Amino acid sequence: MICIGLEGTAEKTGVGIVDSEGNILALQGRALLPEKGGIHPREAAEHHGENLVPLIKKSLDEANLKPEDLDLVAFARGPGLGPALRTVATAARSLALSIDIPVVGVNHCVGHIEIGRLTTGCQDPLTLYVSGGNTQVTAFDSGRYQIFGETLDIAIGNCLDQFARTVGLGHPGGPRVEELALASDNYLKLPYTVKGMDLSFSGLLTAAIRKYESGASLEDVCYSLQETTFAMLVEVTERALAHSKKSEVLLVGGVAANQRLREMMEIMTREHYAEFYMPEMRYCGDNGAMNAWLGLLMYQHNPHLKMEDTHVIQRFRTDHVDVPWMERSAQKLELPMELMAKGAEANICKDHYLDEEVLLKKRVVKGYRIPEIDGYLRRIRTKNEAKLLGDAKRCGVVTPLVYDVDLIESIITMEKIVGTEVKEIFSGKNSRELADIRAISRIIGENIAQLHDCGIIHGDLTTSNLILRDEGDTVVFIDFGLGKISDLIEDKGVDLLVFKKAINGIHHDISQECFDSIIEGYAGAQDSKEVVAKIKEIEGRGRYT
Repeated sequence: MICIGLEGTAEKTGVGIVDSEGNILALQGRALLPEKGGIHPREAAEHHGENLVPLIKKSLDEANLKPEDLDLVAFARGPGLGPALRTVATAARSLALSIDIPVVGVNHCVGHIEIGRLTTGCQDPLTLYVSGGNTQVTAFDSGRYQIFGETLDIAIGNCLDQFARTVGLGHPGGPRVEELALASDNYLKLPYTVKGMDLSFSGLLTAAIRKYESGASLEDVCYSLQETTFAMLVEVTERALAHSKKSEVLLVGGVAANQRLREMMEIMTREHYAEFYMPEMRYCGDNGAMNAWLGLLMYQHNPHLKMEDTHVIQRFRTDHVDVPWMERSAQKLELPMELMAKGAEANICKDHYLDEEVLLKKRVVKGYRIPEIDGYLRRIRTKNEAKLLGDAKRCGVVTPLVYDVDLIESIITMEKIVGTEVKEIFSGKNSRELADIRAISRIIGENIAQLHDCGIIHGDLTTSNLILRDEGDTVVFIDFGLGKISDLIEDKGVDLLVFKKAINGIHHDISQECFDSIIEGYAGAQDSKEVVAKIKEIEGRGRYT
């Protein structure tokens, strides 16, 4: 079976031809490069309209095929720019009707993942997808690619492009920022905003522009912007890797063209004893082959798709797509014997302190971060965590006792909690009934309410950071490294939303029941109604523009 794929979610017009064996027979593309400003949706649509037919002809010539040799047409339904999506959808339907073959609409983000799996050979990866319009960390679970983390405002590519346009570097901005960053090693401190496995770039973008407008050299600002944004991206991927325990990491999307980002991702993956994969550059950016291959996978598992199923979805989320061809790998990360656990930013080791069996939480040096960022984060997070562990305890929330804090080496000596990770309980490894899990979830919600009423934001709520003590129903909260003091409704909402996505990522089958019960427990919080409303508002914000 042979499928032709059309791509036009943003400024790139692409056409690719792939057969059912995964052979890529043709790959053609043409990008819109505006003389000034960014990409206008109407101009992108016009660009697709002018270039699709010539690129289809070139692709057929490259593959040595005729239109009647095609068996299927595929195109991206979204996410993307509305006018651009509609133009390509119309072209795909017209082509399918003209030669009387089926047409399949696919998800653009899933297409990036699948072409990555096809061309690299990885099986079940944790994926960082970075482009002009999308920034997300995903992994397969319960029949879909679940989103572990994503940008809460603008995408990384958009951030780099907006900065470049503002300082006069033109479009696209990523390559120019990368080029200028190579000419500097002078780091200027910029906001570093990681919220669990989510992240935010808008404040960082504004700060970088202000640094330049205040007289800092463009090379220094580009270097600092790139190092900060990429460190954030790699850190949230690292958090998702530590939580999901996947053994493979895949980098896809147009921003993957950046050599520094690839280097940082490879270092992080190696530090976690996982395998790193990235497609050839021609398959990283938007292309028609990824839609063609995904179209084949979808059609093979559901050959009864209808023309009515080809309407565009401008905000088409990755986790709304069934992927029945995927299987979860049984292979997991294996740690050295001397480590009890390896989190996203710290190693956990056994030790003794005043004849007590304790745990050492060592925030280790991260090879992917420059020393200026790494040293600051390790020191401030160690100090912050030690303080918040005590503050939380005074608010009635159970946390480990802190015996000693070494800010020079970034080590906290703390009580060893005897119990079971809530992650194991929610994953069904503890033979708990759903009623028990819901009861534990309510207790967790009550504790989060206590934290929030005291103005404490945990910052990294996951089931890996909660322990149910062996005796009784006490839930112990750990890992406050990303925590802070705040009474803002926004911060409380983000705190719970981070938790919701972490639960959904690896406990998808029971995630709704768990989170509903958490919210039931949270109802006792002073601002519970406003916070719950804020969660829904944040979820509804557009993140694909």
